[in-house]
Amino acid sequence: MIEQIQPALVIARREVRDQLRDWRIIFPVAVLTVFFPFLMNFTAQQMLGFVNRYGADIIGERLIPFLLMIVGFFPISVSLVIALESFVGEKERGSIEPLLNTPLKDWQLYLGKLLSSTVPPLFSSFLGMSVYLFGLYLQGIPWPEGRVLFLIIILTIVQAVVMVSGAVVVSSQATSVRAANLLASFIIIPVALLVQGESILMFWGTYSTLWWAVGGLVVLAVLLVRVGLAHFQREELLGREIDVLNIRWIGRIFWRSFTGGAKDILEWYRLLFGVTLRRLWPAILIVTLLAGIAYLLGTRLISQFFIELDAASLAEFEKRVGMLVQAWPLFEFKPVLAIWWHNVRVLLAAVLLGWFSLGVLGVLPLMLSLGAAGYLMAVLSVNGLPTMQIVAFVLPHGILEIPAAILATASVLQMGAWMGTPTPGKTVGEVWLTSLADLAKLMVGIVLPLAFAAALIEAWITPRVVMWVMR
Repeated sequence: MIEQIQPALVIARREVRDQLRDWRIIFPVAVLTVFFPFLMNFTAQQMLGFVNRYGADIIGERLIPFLLMIVGFFPISVSLVIALESFVGEKERGSIEPLLNTPLKDWQLYLGKLLSSTVPPLFSSFLGMSVYLFGLYLQGIPWPEGRVLFLIIILTIVQAVVMVSGAVVVSSQATSVRAANLLASFIIIPVALLVQGESILMFWGTYSTLWWAVGGLVVLAVLLVRVGLAHFQREELLGREIDVLNIRWIGRIFWRSFTGGAKDILEWYRLLFGVTLRRLWPAILIVTLLAGIAYLLGTRLISQFFIELDAASLAEFEKRVGMLVQAWPLFEFKPVLAIWWHNVRVLLAAVLLGWFSLGVLGVLPLMLSLGAAGYLMAVLSVNGLPTMQIVAFVLPHGILEIPAAILATASVLQMGAWMGTPTPGKTVGEVWLTSLADLAKLMVGIVLPLAFAAALIEAWITPRVVMWVMR
């Protein structure tokens, strides 16, 4: 294995050496990397003086690790241009043909380029963080705790790998540097939004939650590297001159994958249940396991966020539920459509999150929903509400609603897996369109009808079951 990786390391050393020779790359990166930490040190000193004046010391304590994370993120975004030009830049300059003519395998060539594109951003990031911490030492400002400092370093590394691996994928598939730079916004903007979310957790002081972000980023980084290795072909890189938006070709590929060659609706459903669902079983098992873990974690939150309800509160709760059930309109479609559309929006959110993260964030809406349900049921159970009444609120419509959500989430997760699977003879666009067609097929044929049936039960049957159980 080491002998096979050795050629990739040779390519990486060659690329890094060439980058270090080019002052047009090193000078701006070095100047910005060193200047920005000094700016953050000045900001930290001014903010600490301001908040200490009003006795808000805790804000200053949380500000130091936040600025350290920003100092680590800024050089990565600046150095990302190296990764974006790794393939398409050399192609435009005409310097990549000798490299592609070497006896290296495609994955060795790609891995070498990936490693060489990762070193400068990480080096500049660690340089900036070191300058920032040294400035804090000179000013007498305490460093973050050791565990927080270690967490920020790991978070910086995985964010750099995610951004660089995504940029190298873009560079290997783009036809021009201009197109690669424009597509880079789909990398920088989501990661910047993620950094904003991480900053909120830092100001709350919930640093342990950031390890979940680290885990998700590690999975995403592995998937992005896998996508690049699976779809990089040197012949295709040389033969691709310009991308043309061919609507007919897109529609033809999508429709062929959506119908599966079925001649009627019955054959289409046979293919849906016989082929599509069979390929989806591994993802269904994974999502079901994650859903169970989310529910159990939600029940465990009762130990941290306990809400005690006295007898009067429970009586008032049962009274209000009874009044709501009795006043609930029966056999009206307006509540059904409202419930169905709410569930569909959650599923669409999972699909959108999955598109931007190769399926990783697509499991988030389902896990949050089941986690909240587990916590709510634990609160009601601990406060003495009978188990039968608790189950009556969820079970009638949950029998259909939860499987529909699991199927949709599994299909989103499978999209990421297909993108990272080698498919000889197919481009990245064809693989993406095929996976999108399978997702649409599952949504139209199974998920949306199940969600509508669950909405009917939730609007017409569940309230009557709750009223019957609470008598």
